[in-house]
Amino acid sequence: MVLTREANDGRGPADYKVSSGARDHSLVEMKLGSNPSLERNLKNQTGIYERASDATQSVKIIICFSVRDQRRVTEILKRLKLEGDSSIVVVDARIDNKPSGSKA
Repeated sequence: MVLTREANDGRGPADYKVSSGARDHSLVEMKLGSNPSLERNLKNQTGIYERASDATQSVKIIICFSVRDQRRVTEILKRLKLEGDSSIVVVDARIDNKPSGSKA
């Protein structure tokens, strides 16, 4: 397995490219839930990178640091009809909803 950071295959860099052998390539794109271009990127960017990299699949990781981010991402995924899409992982990175490790 080969993990390449900021892999640039001609149409701009994907965040990560994971390869196993000559034919199995996957892209990993990471975005912040607050990113003003998130909706446009989900619609267009990853598909362009997949074609440029001959990727067989991609994963989009969206990191949310607030309730506002989470609501925004949920609305965007609804609008784009991407709710439940297994290639999209939304990470709850809020600190206000988890117990403190030192108090547990």
